[in-house]
Amino acid sequence: MANWSDPRPTATAFGASVPGTRGTAYDAGLRKYMLSVYNYMASGVLLTGIVALLFASGGDQSMAAQVFRGPGILKYVIMFSPLAFVMVLSFGINKLSTGAAQAIFWAFAGIMGLSMSTIFLVYTGSSIATTFFATSVAFLSLSLYGYTTKRNLQAFGTFLVMGVVGLLVASLLNLWVQSSALQMGISAIGVLLFAGLTAYDTQRIKEQYAYVAGTDMMGKAVIMGALSLYLDFINMFQFLLSFMGNRE
Repeated sequence: MANWSDPRPTATAFGASVPGTRGTAYDAGLRKYMLSVYNYMASGVLLTGIVALLFASGGDQSMAAQVFRGPGILKYVIMFSPLAFVMVLSFGINKLSTGAAQAIFWAFAGIMGLSMSTIFLVYTGSSIATTFFATSVAFLSLSLYGYTTKRNLQAFGTFLVMGVVGLLVASLLNLWVQSSALQMGISAIGVLLFAGLTAYDTQRIKEQYAYVAGTDMMGKAVIMGALSLYLDFINMFQFLLSFMGNRE
């Protein structure tokens, strides 16, 4: 990811004052900045949910059932397209305008909706709703902790990122092994990892404001912050659904 979006190597300890920046105006700007991040993140989740619900509407006769249960490569295109959007935003953000970054974010949220429509074919609507509510409560609590804590979570975050890499490797391995026990272990670890990342990313996004405030990078920073929290929420929801979801 571009260096501007990750100021941690040179950031001051969380809670420490940045000379010449703290004050009423700074705090007001920070609140506005964080509110923008949360608004984009929540709107992205809402768009994903609406698209997923509409695409899966009709059960076995839905477009989602025809695409994901039928032949062809379209289902794989839908499944892996979100990763392409994340890569474009993460590595090309410096070359994108703020408007282009916003458009890519919304397109990503929509494609994620198509990809996640399969949960409506596998799990009952009530269990999906229950899991979504539980994830929302957990996310808000963890994000609030990350925003208010004076503990520096940088080292903790590095460990979590390494854990996500290991989780990805284990998930790919299980595609061949097809072990239900391994899948349960992956889901349990996944919930814990993304719960921790929610707190870590919130603190990182808050600290980042000191470096982008008043610059032309601020709009892009909002999008990247929203993307990070969106991914934390969606991944925590999907892993938690493995435990709480009742199958059709």
